[in-house]
Amino acid sequence: MTKTELLLPALITAIAALVYLVLVINVGRARAKYGVMPPAVSGNENFERVLRVQHNTLEQLVFFLPGLWLFAIFINPAIASIFGGIWVIGRILYAWGYYQAAEKRMIGFALSSLSSMILVFGALGAIVWQLWQTTVA
Repeated sequence: MTKTELLLPALITAIAALVYLVLVINVGRARAKYGVMPPAVSGNENFERVLRVQHNTLEQLVFFLPGLWLFAIFINPAIASIFGGIWVIGRILYAWGYYQAAEKRMIGFALSSLSSMILVFGALGAIVWQLWQTTVA
């Protein structure tokens, strides 16, 4: 596999990092707007939703990024990038919805969660299949 073949997953990784950076900045802005100064993490429902978006996205990145790269390496970088792009869009929709109201986060959460699961379980299946093929052959 060449570096050129990995450009798309690398781009998705960089975009995901930028989305996360924006969410971190949004927490700082929300702290000032709603008067929730560090180290406090509660006190205003609107602030708490902004903070929860950032925390949940960090939690999801830990599952998403290995899945993206393993899928890219063991299956196909272009297909991995498609699912990675869906994850990014899902995270943006999740944030946009959750900032408005907790119940509006579900479409984005579902998109990003489903794409992560496809990446991780797809990669796992490919790895197990390739291990099986090398031990049987």
